[in-house]
Amino acid sequence: MPSLIPVTRLHRPLTWFAASMGVLALVSAVGILVDDRVLVGVPIWTKPFKFSVSFIAYGLSLAWMLSLLPRGRRVGWWAGTVVVIAGTAEMVLITLQVLRGTQSHFNQATPFDNAVFQFMGATVAVLWLGALVIAVLLLRARILDRAMAWAVRLSSLIALAGAAVGFLMVEPTPEQLARPDSPVVGAHSVGVPDGGPSMPLTGWADTGGDLRVPHFFGMHALQLLPLLLLVLAALAPRFTRLADKRVRLRLTLTAAGTYAAAFVLLTWQALRGQALLSPDATTLTAAGAIALLGAAATVLSFRLPTSTPVPAPAPARTEEVPA
Repeated sequence: MPSLIPVTRLHRPLTWFAASMGVLALVSAVGILVDDRVLVGVPIWTKPFKFSVSFIAYGLSLAWMLSLLPRGRRVGWWAGTVVVIAGTAEMVLITLQVLRGTQSHFNQATPFDNAVFQFMGATVAVLWLGALVIAVLLLRARILDRAMAWAVRLSSLIALAGAAVGFLMVEPTPEQLARPDSPVVGAHSVGVPDGGPSMPLTGWADTGGDLRVPHFFGMHALQLLPLLLLVLAALAPRFTRLADKRVRLRLTLTAAGTYAAAFVLLTWQALRGQALLSPDATTLTAAGAIALLGAAATVLSFRLPTSTPVPAPAPARTEEVPA
């Protein structure tokens, strides 16, 4: 099965983009330590740090997935390059607003701030469309290993859904609708204002819903589902049933289905204004049902037809020595 791809075959613009995001992550980490400014309840350099780290994983994942395409590589190259251009523009504007000491997202305090946010919205839409083209190419691609093919396809679709959650954040809150002159339109949080009590490190709202939770969880399916399959392949020599391609395919589909269900649940929880770590009985019941169904499907995935022997390692070939 395809796993490790030579660096020379990776999408070069995406690879360089991920490297530049690594540099920005280091700069932002230093900014968090030495810059005492606070914006929306967190150190002002937190946003570029989190975005750059996320883009490192996102860019490298797309670069690897594009290397798997047997056909349509030219279209894939251009789609990946569009993602790079849009992502770079997004990060430049976020960093610009940090240097100016003001909010980048939802900021309409001045005509310039409004123009910046509107342009950021356009870059996000372009990035999403570029990722959509890549997802379509992956859906049509004939990748030799079926389990890896479906891991790549389904993870890209879930990541698209996760990215689309961002479009829900630009909707004005009831409080903002009541104030037509509000300098901020849109929010990450649901039911509570942005900048209130938050979880450490992530900055997600601790007393209400936060759309960044499903946004983050959905987008990073792009790394987690293929990574799971690579782990299964690595364990195959020790666990014989994992050597069967059908078992790996079933486990991949089970993991993708469970992940998608969890993503839907997290989105629903956030839209109901419920903090991630304060689920109500309904949320806990739904989570339990997802866990039970996922566990049952995992157990069934290991079953093989009784008429089909479990594949065993091929015996070593020996040369017969003539008498």
